[in-house]
Amino acid sequence: MAINMRPTKNPMPTQDPKVRAHNFDEVTLGYTEEMAIDEAKRCLDCKVPSCVPGCPVQINIPAFIHEVALGNFEKAYQIISLSSSLPAVCGRVCPQEKQCEGKCIKNKVPVMDPVTHKPTGKFQEPVGIGRLERFVADYHRTHTCVAKIEIKKNGHKVAVIGSGPSGLTCAGDLAKKGYEVTVFEALHVAGGVLMYGIPEFRLPKAIVQSEVQGLKDIGVKIETDMVIGHVLSIDDLMTQYGFEACFIGSGAGLPRFMNIPGENAKNVYSANEFLTRINLMKAYKADSDTPIIHPRSVAVVGGGNVAMDACRCALRLGAEHVYCVYRRGKEELPARKEEVEHAEQEGVEFHLLNNPVEILEDLEGNPKTNPNYGCVKGIKIEKMELGEPDASGRRKPEPTGNFTTLDVDCVIMSIGTSPNPLIKNTTPGIETNPHGCLIVNEATNETTKKAVYAGGDAVTGAATVILAMGAGKKAAKSIDEYIQAKK
Repeated sequence: MAINMRPTKNPMPTQDPKVRAHNFDEVTLGYTEEMAIDEAKRCLDCKVPSCVPGCPVQINIPAFIHEVALGNFEKAYQIISLSSSLPAVCGRVCPQEKQCEGKCIKNKVPVMDPVTHKPTGKFQEPVGIGRLERFVADYHRTHTCVAKIEIKKNGHKVAVIGSGPSGLTCAGDLAKKGYEVTVFEALHVAGGVLMYGIPEFRLPKAIVQSEVQGLKDIGVKIETDMVIGHVLSIDDLMTQYGFEACFIGSGAGLPRFMNIPGENAKNVYSANEFLTRINLMKAYKADSDTPIIHPRSVAVVGGGNVAMDACRCALRLGAEHVYCVYRRGKEELPARKEEVEHAEQEGVEFHLLNNPVEILEDLEGNPKTNPNYGCVKGIKIEKMELGEPDASGRRKPEPTGNFTTLDVDCVIMSIGTSPNPLIKNTTPGIETNPHGCLIVNEATNETTKKAVYAGGDAVTGAATVILAMGAGKKAAKSIDEYIQAKK
């Protein structure tokens, strides 16, 4: 098979920015079969692949790409599914540029001048691993009819709390080993942050539910509307209901705020609430039972992927101006480069090196005569400059004393989240760190309570889908070893 030496990836087809900024349809359209084969042929098939160690769930990347290059798409899917329970999700939302693609050897292969045949000083782009994973998963979903798999049960029961990426991965891995797994989800639909946190235009919910159904098909039971710590405790699960081990993948859904003046004004949202109401409750629809403000002008505070999602959702609600206010510069934005580029293309206005100091309220007249009394009417921001690096290694923003005001009628805070303390407060023996994250043994992901394991954002704080999946996979292995050792 001839290797394709083109230095750049096949571009990802997308909706036109002017069109997509006004709808919730998926922005990226995916590779065609021809594009996928062409991209797969860019892989150098390294003897010692550096991409695999960059994958938190250890997908055999060269093997699946080799099958794509040969046109064996279903075989490629089967290779991926040995390691990942959520390939269609990961192919869309994982930060491959910092993980598998970031380790691709092509990043070190120089681009040669076609005339002089000498290095140009630039390097090739990595193989589009994430785009190929998405293609393979989508091909499987639309072209393959798989018979329901019957797995022999081993007689052991495990409870999983939370149906986000870590919980679903842990549940899937244990179910494949024959465990009777029940997932307890607090919301009315399974999927966790994949359902409530990531917008439809980045991750269609039908795809998430297809992945969830795949787990149900191998025997995973999912109980919704079950707030563990309120309806039942972990001790109840492990005594009254006979579960031998428990995995906590409850995420980090407790929003943080800045505690600045005016933060309690009407139309100040946490990004969590704003996105949940849009993604899970479809508040953008005219006939929604839980409508949300359709703002005229919005300030989103923060620079991560969640902030980009909030900015782009606000545009789709019809906002004339959406400002991303972030206290560092563009190079320091924690959001994926692709998400920032999409936001810029769609019309988000970036106010970088600026930090909010006050949210301005409309307090004219009184509530009886002024329908906007107590609502946001602006946000005061201070210009920053970058100083010496802080504990995170990034240059610390320093105030300059120069202030401006943005005319907005809505503010969305996207400055991070913490785990909800409910499980910690209702489970004797569970310990957390000062940030409220569960403390675990790094080798096994076992918490400070025997037979109770944890992973994902409940342990790390807000992080990525694939890191949460990696933690779920590690915990599943540890749970299996723990239960088998009891025999």
